[in-house]
This record gives sequence, C-alpha cells and structure tokens, in this order.
Amino acid sequence: QVQLVESGGGLVQAGGSLRLSCAASGSLFSLNVMAWYRQAPGKQRELVATKTVSGTTKYTDSVKGRFTISRDNAKNTLYLQMSSLKAEDTAVYYCAADRNSQTFYSGGYDYWGQGTQVTVSS
Repeated sequence: QVQLVESGGGLVQAGGSLRLSCAASGSLFSLNVMAWYRQAPGKQRELVATKTVSGTTKYTDSVKGRFTISRDNAKNTLYLQMSSLKAEDTAVYYCAADRNSQTFYSGGYDYWGQGTQVTVSS
C-alpha cells in the first residue's frame, strides 16, 4: 500500500504563490507516475499536472506557465509550485500516484491523498 499526505495549502491573495507538497510512504517501489488534481466546489475533479519518474511532465492549459510540478525521488515527495494565483485556482488539491506508467496518458490513479485546500482571494 501507498499513503500520500498533502500539505502546504492555505489562503493567499490573487497574484501570490504557494507550494504544495505530497509525502509518499509505504510500498513505494515503482511509483512511476505522480500527479496533482484539483476539485473546485460544484465542479468535477480535474488533472492539474502529472510527472513520470523519468521526468516527462504534462499540465492542463489553464496552469501552464504558472505552475511547476517537481519530484524529489530521494525524499519520496511530489511538489506543486503555484505562482500568479487566480481566484479560479481555488479548489481542494489532491496528490495521486500509480505504478503503471501508462496512467500518465490514461488517468485512473490507484493511490490518492486526502487533499489540501487552496483558497485564492481576489
């Protein structure tokens, strides 16, 4: 089993920055792909960014140029650096992980964290 714990959420003014962290523990063998999702009130959960263990990344269009996903394999931690935040970035942000590298393309992650709230005031 894999446990994922997010941290770093909070309240920030529009234009500000936050860095989210996701600490992974448990059976970490071959966690080939990790991702950040978010879910705003009344909306479906959406992929924000995803990164493979080899470094390939993908971002949703609305965050390109503002968010950066990174992974410290030695610390078993995934990060999401968020800059130039907008009110529409307000959501609960979830960390996800999977052993199957194809999940990078198909979604359907096996492991999820409990989420961390990000609120951007305008």
